[in-house]
Amino acid sequence: MKQAPTVWSQFKWHVIAVVVIALLISMADAFAQIGVRYIHQERSLYRNIVVTEDSSRRCMRFTITSRSGQNQSCRYLERPVELVFPYAKMTLSSLLVQNEPKRMLIVGLGGGTLPDTYSRLFPDTEIVISEIDDAVFRVAREYFGFEETDKIKVDVGDARVYIKRAGLRGEKFDLVILDAFNGEYIPEHLMTVEFLEEVKKLLPDDGMVVSNTFSTSRLYAAESNTYRAVFGDFYNIRQAGTGNRVIVASMQPLPDRATLQSRAPAFKARLEQFGMDVTEYPQYMSTQVTWDTGQRILTDQYSPANLLNN
Repeated sequence: MKQAPTVWSQFKWHVIAVVVIALLISMADAFAQIGVRYIHQERSLYRNIVVTEDSSRRCMRFTITSRSGQNQSCRYLERPVELVFPYAKMTLSSLLVQNEPKRMLIVGLGGGTLPDTYSRLFPDTEIVISEIDDAVFRVAREYFGFEETDKIKVDVGDARVYIKRAGLRGEKFDLVILDAFNGEYIPEHLMTVEFLEEVKKLLPDDGMVVSNTFSTSRLYAAESNTYRAVFGDFYNIRQAGTGNRVIVASMQPLPDRATLQSRAPAFKARLEQFGMDVTEYPQYMSTQVTWDTGQRILTDQYSPANLLNN
């Protein structure tokens, strides 16, 4: 007669199964990392900062608990000017809405890709970067060739504080780019209606804010409603194959798509060096409301970042 499996044998096979699964996961991770080497890692006051390199590019990654996670900033080793990420190209397409900023603020330094790109396009433009983490500033200099100049300056500190104080001083920026990321998501105090009202105070009558957010977030509708509450209609830029979306809001009425298309050819040659054909981008720029307008706007009292982890 066939014996029923004992508790011990069941436990033994369970343990073996767990070990096998763990080994398979480990092997899969090892194979995924073939050709990728870790050239720097440190724990700052805010996150883990990891720099990796493979045969084609060098990347900076932010994480909270481990070395895993998504790359925050990358540069091609042989083509350092060309943009790696779709969101950076979507950000540049906002030039079809407003061109030639004389003074701009970028929230979030990363590897310095966006400041470098805009300074190449507009060498006389003053660029201020607000970066909370001094370690990111140092890693950007040491591993990504970022440099301050007489036109590019970094303010190390919380962007919410910098923007509040800049508003009290009456400072203005033609273009504000919000590109902050802490390793899990956008810092919640940089997502609220109160924060965006403070950003709006920095914009002149023809000013513009460009924000890098995520198209797959559970807060997608709430974020969208929050921007609409402050700026009214905005361009929602989304592309298939990327989880990013870029919001473009202007103090002026937004040009229609036909106007964007008519402006694009003039920028085509200037932006080709960054690996993009800007004439393709008007099709991705839409003011259509495609989210639940009943979702609550985000405020300093209501910013449920815990939804992201459910």
